[in-house]
Amino acid sequence: MASRHAPEEDIVERDSLLEFPCKFLVKAMGRNAPGYQELVEEIVLTHAESYADEPVTTHASGAGKYLSVTVTIEALSKAQLDRIYQDLTDCGQVLVAL
Repeated sequence: MASRHAPEEDIVERDSLLEFPCKFLVKAMGRNAPGYQELVEEIVLTHAESYADEPVTTHASGAGKYLSVTVTIEALSKAQLDRIYQDLTDCGQVLVAL
């Protein structure tokens, strides 16, 4: 029995499952310190525009020691998202970027 192989032109290699442009939520978590929210916003918005009518949201941990900041952006490409996440992870104040 012969196996069926798709022609090369039928095989599409994709770097991302996202279709751009799209609405995308970037979340960063770190210690709840003065200026942390502004720091995250500055890093993210250096690379992207915030999504219209979507406020930046924050959520403190139960004990208030940590803060998550979510910025909704208009994502234009995988490369753009890669730059955002690289800058967030390079920042010593950001503990986790999602």
